[in-house]
Amino acid sequence: MAEDLIKKADGTNYGTTMAGNFIHDIIDEDIKNEKYHREIRTRFPPEPNGYLHIGHCKSVCLNAGTALKYGGTFNLRYDDTNPITEDEEFVGNIEKDVQWLGFQWDNLLFASDYFDKMYECAEKLIRDGNAFISAETADEIKATRGTLTQPGTNSPYRDRPWEESLQIFHDMRDGKYADGEVCLRAKIDMASPNINMRDPVIYRVLHASHHNTGDKWCVYPMYDYAHPIEDAIEGITHSIGTLEFEDHRPLYNWVLEKLEWPEPPQQIEFAKLGLTNTIMSKRNIKRLVNEGTIESWDDPRLCTIAGMRRRGYTPEALRAFCESVGVAKAENKVDYDQLEYFVREDLKNKVENRMVVLDPLKVIIDNYPEGKSEMCTLENASDPEKGTREVSFSRELWIERDDFMEVPAKKYFRMFPGNEVRLKGAYFVTCTDVVKDEAGNVLEIHCTYDPDTKSGTPGADSRKVKGTIHWVDAATAVDIPVRNYTYLALPDPEKPNFFNFDPGSRQDKAAKGEPSLKEAKAGERFQFFRNGYYITDTVLSKEGEPVFNQTVGLKSSYKK
Repeated sequence: MAEDLIKKADGTNYGTTMAGNFIHDIIDEDIKNEKYHREIRTRFPPEPNGYLHIGHCKSVCLNAGTALKYGGTFNLRYDDTNPITEDEEFVGNIEKDVQWLGFQWDNLLFASDYFDKMYECAEKLIRDGNAFISAETADEIKATRGTLTQPGTNSPYRDRPWEESLQIFHDMRDGKYADGEVCLRAKIDMASPNINMRDPVIYRVLHASHHNTGDKWCVYPMYDYAHPIEDAIEGITHSIGTLEFEDHRPLYNWVLEKLEWPEPPQQIEFAKLGLTNTIMSKRNIKRLVNEGTIESWDDPRLCTIAGMRRRGYTPEALRAFCESVGVAKAENKVDYDQLEYFVREDLKNKVENRMVVLDPLKVIIDNYPEGKSEMCTLENASDPEKGTREVSFSRELWIERDDFMEVPAKKYFRMFPGNEVRLKGAYFVTCTDVVKDEAGNVLEIHCTYDPDTKSGTPGADSRKVKGTIHWVDAATAVDIPVRNYTYLALPDPEKPNFFNFDPGSRQDKAAKGEPSLKEAKAGERFQFFRNGYYITDTVLSKEGEPVFNQTVGLKSSYKK
């Protein structure tokens, strides 16, 4: 295992202290009782029908972290039993995401590699009288399944001789039946209180090319049948998945019991990770992508791992967030602010700052000599080891429009007529005049400066001002496109737990920045002074033409 990739600051492995981890309590008891005669084995089994999101991140951390904690093995296995929805694009991105998070699998596997074995197992179920071929349509099967309070009714094909079912099953594989014409159903109990046990379909006819097996097969196993066999073949000890599979666990166990599998895996469920103000459903994300509402699966507004990576989130922050959430049985929704807290905490001592004005307003210092330019020294970060840099200062500057208010609100200490403020790393200036257009919009403001107040010079701090604002030199500033983000989705007041896409979740800014930002490399991160953390976009940026994505703001409302 790549343990060196995921050491925590205290030297321990990630995953050893995940809060509230009842799963590890179960594993501890299994080890104590010598339940398995092999090492602990876990797996992460995504279906390659979309990109991984923050919910998958928790599952990766839990499964890989568990294997690390117990010195076992961790498999990345593609649960690729549905060729209609799966694609090679998704396969490649899943591997990239898992490695970016800091984990490395021991084995990279495909469920489709086991199709021959799954088919043999189905033949055994037929021969043993535990499965039969049905010619009912999907709607007919649904109509006879019953309800939560009423039992289902037996299929008219339930007592078909096994020899006949086996021959039809072979004919299905040989392509003699059309899609949906026949299927293989498990023979369990149509009166079971668990609807999943009412003779579920375990194989269907599907004439579709598969990304891994091509056109070898025209029959494909259903997930609930395939999953336990995949786990058993790989010798998984603990099949850890989310809570929606709890009702499917009896079928998982039934399959392995009827196949007489020695030391079968045990399935354990935990609560899904829900996140407020975002969209996590692959189906809904795919719709937004197809409609062109968002750029792609890696749109920085999405909580896909690719989207969060492009937005500037770090793997360390995501792992810390998942660890803080813990592992529990009860479903809960975590506030998005909690995720942003861990991103902010991870970045605050890692990146250098730069001065960028997102909404520029021109400032002219009337008593500053025309044609003069000088250098001001700024710290690169709060960490002294990151050093300092020089930025130019001249008569005309850009400041944030929000840093000026003609009629100041109470406790507003920034720039307004007659008020003195410090320009970060430079001088004290006082607003003396405001220039507006015919509509009353502020076009520029005029100031005077005190030449004895330059930061870092003797006596410059002899008097204090309450406001300090940032700026960029108009003579040297570069234009940089910046994308600011708000929550992707807003709650629907008429539908609890449902979120609507917010079309205003991205705001494009024509910003002014320090000239060095023009040479920023794709993926390079900065703190834009007083504005937040930003990353150079890895998709849209070109050499000398960077585009910046907002990662997270500076202020947090989350209480740890």
